[in-house]
Amino acid sequence: MPNQEPTNLDIRILVVDDYAMTRSMVQSILKSAGFRNITQADDGATAVRRLREQKFDLVICDWRMPKMSGVDFLKYVRSLDSHKHVPFLMLTAEVTHSAVKEAVEAGVTDYIAKPFTADVLLQKVFKLMAVISENRSD
Repeated sequence: MPNQEPTNLDIRILVVDDYAMTRSMVQSILKSAGFRNITQADDGATAVRRLREQKFDLVICDWRMPKMSGVDFLKYVRSLDSHKHVPFLMLTAEVTHSAVKEAVEAGVTDYIAKPFTADVLLQKVFKLMAVISENRSD
């Protein structure tokens, strides 16, 4: 586990992936670190509905999904006043220069290449805690 500890384990996290095993794995890793408020969505369209129901402090999303890709969902998130500054962590096997450039241009905060370890995921989440704290104080 990373040395850095999160400052607020009650942040609201949305995990979006069409593969149930990946969603469960991400949720399990987050819960093992003490995070308690995790919502899942199985595709971008479902994630849009979740965003209409509540505000999230962090989005962790797969790139390739049916109905709405992760990049299209990212563009949607960035179009919302309520979520335009929310950290967005992309999970992807798409690590080509053009794919990374597309995600950066759409407003991704960071990304993780698949496959990934629990340590890598938690390091990225802990790194984003400062941004999350700043957003919550607005």
